[in-house]
Amino acid sequence: MSRKPTVTRVSRRTIYQGRIFRVEVDRVTLPTGHTLDMEVIRHPGSVVLLPQPTPAQIILVRQYRYTLDRDIWELPAGSLKPGEDPDAAAARECEEEIGLAPGRVERLQGFHPTPGFCDELMIYYRCTELGPPAPGSAARQDEDEDIEPRTFTLAEARALVASGEIVDLKTVAGLALIEA
Repeated sequence: MSRKPTVTRVSRRTIYQGRIFRVEVDRVTLPTGHTLDMEVIRHPGSVVLLPQPTPAQIILVRQYRYTLDRDIWELPAGSLKPGEDPDAAAARECEEEIGLAPGRVERLQGFHPTPGFCDELMIYYRCTELGPPAPGSAARQDEDEDIEPRTFTLAEARALVASGEIVDLKTVAGLALIEA
């Protein structure tokens, strides 16, 4: 059961506009009568891929993450481009990040990873029937990416979670969406 309290936005200002997200500060009056500033990260949304060459396998990518200053294993994912259809974005990101085109893209679930301060919606997709990209495909890794894809069994991927090797919460959530 969901309820929506009456909150009145008094003002909004953008304090940062980056290439992926923007930061806004909303001045709001709460139902209690208190007025305060709420910082919000506005994100266009993203797609998270569960590329499965077979039902018992998953492709993860090893990628350097500047914020952690190390490489981590994670599910391939990417931000939506302005106006981009999430289903099309899933197919595009699959080609860009693992170099394989999905013959089938199945939308699974959407989650808000950090709703306390960010409006991003991560939409999870199972990608199957993987094959080489079409001739002339323009799919390429982004300039800030140095990605190494690798196929794991689902058991191996879950063992990486249990051992603490996988530290990315979107990957933990994604692995929970598929059966062994």
